[in-house]
Amino acid sequence: MKTIRLLGYSMVTLASFCWSGCQEEEVEFQSNECKKQPTFIRGLGFNANRTAYSTSEKTKKGLVLLELNQPGDTSLGGRKLYQHPSWQQGGWLGPLQVDPEGNCYVAPVPMVNVLDNPAERQHHIYRVDGNTGIMAEYMQLPLPDSIPTESPYGILGLAYRCEGDVLYVSSVLGSTRREERGAIYAIDTKSKEVIDVLSGIDAFGLGISYISGKRVLYFGLARQPEIWQITLKADGGFHGKPSLAASLDGLGPRGDDKARRIRFDKNNHMIVSAVEFNFNLTAPTEKQESVFTFAFSEESRSFVWKN
Repeated sequence: MKTIRLLGYSMVTLASFCWSGCQEEEVEFQSNECKKQPTFIRGLGFNANRTAYSTSEKTKKGLVLLELNQPGDTSLGGRKLYQHPSWQQGGWLGPLQVDPEGNCYVAPVPMVNVLDNPAERQHHIYRVDGNTGIMAEYMQLPLPDSIPTESPYGILGLAYRCEGDVLYVSSVLGSTRREERGAIYAIDTKSKEVIDVLSGIDAFGLGISYISGKRVLYFGLARQPEIWQITLKADGGFHGKPSLAASLDGLGPRGDDKARRIRFDKNNHMIVSAVEFNFNLTAPTEKQESVFTFAFSEESRSFVWKN
């Protein structure tokens, strides 16, 4: 499965910068934006302000670099494309994140079948070096004791925390239609060590924000139209127990879409991109995506659906 098509993972634009070093602990809100333009694109003739990574090109397996018509334009037709030969080694790819050094982290997803991405490779994370442009296997997450054949999915979401260089990864590998065996991993990107694991949760999209001085990871459930939250420690580990942050139940054309992407704007709005997801590959060719906006209420200290 690829970006926008089926699961609808979004492209990551490269012309973004980190606010205030992304290390302030006591802030009302912080965008957690610190991704940097990779240096290797300078010799490709691409306009840096209109360049984005994408995993959504239907005729291009793996990762591609594309130049958009205008800044913020995420349509894919007729764009200038580049793909390094190494970018296909992971098969079809889905979620991706860019770090402050311009490195791009990506994870495999099944597309139509699992021939390119068998279950035993669903926990591989790949990284494109921001200097050379070469993709290589970055690390493999621990495999579950057993991998059922009824669910083809593994990693569903990635989120990068600028403070401390922590990569969060959600996976449902090992889960069945009835049993929730997934986990969210916190990874130190410098040492490649797993800092912490939140087990027994099938999570989809991930997002990070700072609310009232707290570091918070938000995650959409893969089984329910809900978004949950958990506080993060300074080292990137999890603190306390998860709690409900917002519900998508009854919203949109289907009323039970799952949050595949969660982001925040400077107005404390949580913007959720949601799609239909049922742990199978019998999805339509083009996934219909719904976008919901939630405003943070200072009075109730919670998110309230806006539109």
